[in-house]
Amino acid sequence: MKLVDLKDNEGAVKRRIRVGRGIGSGKGKTAGRGVKGQKSRSGVAIKGFEGGQMPLHRRLPKRGFNNIFRPDYVEVTLGRIQRALDAGKLKPGAIDEAGLVAAGVVRRSRDGIRVVATGEIKAAVQLTVHGASSGAVAAVEKAGGSITVLKPKAEAAA
Repeated sequence: MKLVDLKDNEGAVKRRIRVGRGIGSGKGKTAGRGVKGQKSRSGVAIKGFEGGQMPLHRRLPKRGFNNIFRPDYVEVTLGRIQRALDAGKLKPGAIDEAGLVAAGVVRRSRDGIRVVATGEIKAAVQLTVHGASSGAVAAVEKAGGSITVLKPKAEAAA
């Protein structure tokens, strides 16, 4: 197969309709925009406008907030760790944050790594991470391993 032989599947690419190219095209004159009025003009954005009535997004009360200081953990599943062990990227035994990054299980650790109990783990591993769900701790201990939960990076630095 050559690069010149590559093409999209049938129906994957739809041709663009050229509007405003004469009345014989079926999309000429007003180009499918109807007649006159604000919405037939260019540069109109009236997404939240309700004809002068107070818009819904302003009628509803504000609620909650986003805590900008909340730690941003990277979540790793037990199934993902087991796949890395099976592939030989990780060795059973002591596994820490740097090891998970080096093995390509996670791209970066951000504020730390948190293990969640999706999937199953068969190998006995000693994980050292910044967070773990109770289900993940139970599953790792059932397989003969352990999880050590470190303090958040911000607290450790202070």
